[in-house]
Amino acid sequence: MDGDGSAHGRVNLIGEHTDYNEGLVLPMLIDERTVVAVRTRTDRGMRLRSNAPGAAAVETPLADGRTPRHDWSDHIVGVVDVLAKEGHELRGFDALVRSDIPIGAGLASSAALAVATARALREAFGLAIDDRQIAHAAHRSEVEFVGAHVGTMDQLVCSLGREGEALFIDTRDGSTKRVDLDDLDADIAIIDSGIHHEHASGEYNARRSECEAAARAFGVRSLRDVSPDEPRLAGAGAIREVLVRRARHVVRENARVVAAVDAIERGDARAFGEILNAGHASLRDDFAVSLPAIDAIVEAAQRDPDVFGARLTGGGFGGSVLLLAKSGAARRAAERVVAASSGRVIVPVA
Repeated sequence: MDGDGSAHGRVNLIGEHTDYNEGLVLPMLIDERTVVAVRTRTDRGMRLRSNAPGAAAVETPLADGRTPRHDWSDHIVGVVDVLAKEGHELRGFDALVRSDIPIGAGLASSAALAVATARALREAFGLAIDDRQIAHAAHRSEVEFVGAHVGTMDQLVCSLGREGEALFIDTRDGSTKRVDLDDLDADIAIIDSGIHHEHASGEYNARRSECEAAARAFGVRSLRDVSPDEPRLAGAGAIREVLVRRARHVVRENARVVAAVDAIERGDARAFGEILNAGHASLRDDFAVSLPAIDAIVEAAQRDPDVFGARLTGGGFGGSVLLLAKSGAARRAAERVVAASSGRVIVPVA
């Protein structure tokens, strides 16, 4: 049998670096997506091809003991590895990947590839696996095989999300709630900064380690358990300053997610924009994942008369800027921001 699978990229409206701290997130799908076409083979090999620039074709055996190559193919081979370890019967296949999600722009291109791969393999081999299990397998692939210690947000929204909605996710228990965006009289646009990141690199994993150290310093299992009223978040105590700042971002970001859902459900675009602005300041100052070039794009957006709010979105150290603008004005506002800063690509979100 043959199989095709696809998955959209995502933009995270609010809730950054909270998912691996058992926190709250609010992502939504974007129009751009990844499609994986699988053709089964009679042998036990895999041939993988992609339309991404510079992505060389890879041929490798379908066998136990698969090891990362540290290139784009890891996001496919890792899914194969996880599915095989979970007891699913797979055979050899060829896979062709086509994607228009910008790579390294903080729009979940890796998660979309993993989810699309799992969907294609499900169809090709008749796997008994639902969309939530696909998200789980894609997350295991990213963490255990690729080596990026990410949370579960990207895989969950790429697998469970629906266009026109945000997906509120409590990453502690995996529960989800669909948030209709129709009553919000505003539009969203994304500006690709042109500075691309790689989650398996040291800085992202370092932030996760710092959060784990902060949780230990506060005496809790995860930063989700730190109270917003904890006086040590203001620096009262002997906890290292850098750990206090990491914890402060996570705790207050969880509160921002709750406030954002409320603002969206009330149709209050201005309040939602203020939440986005506060989220960026926290990513810049407390979590230290922004860059001067990103800050310049955000500041240009925040000055635009048609923009309610803007922030860095994604893991940081590059990536994209999300802006919330008056209904019908998002594209024009983003074009003005690009003209005034270093942004290069605009991804409109309906």
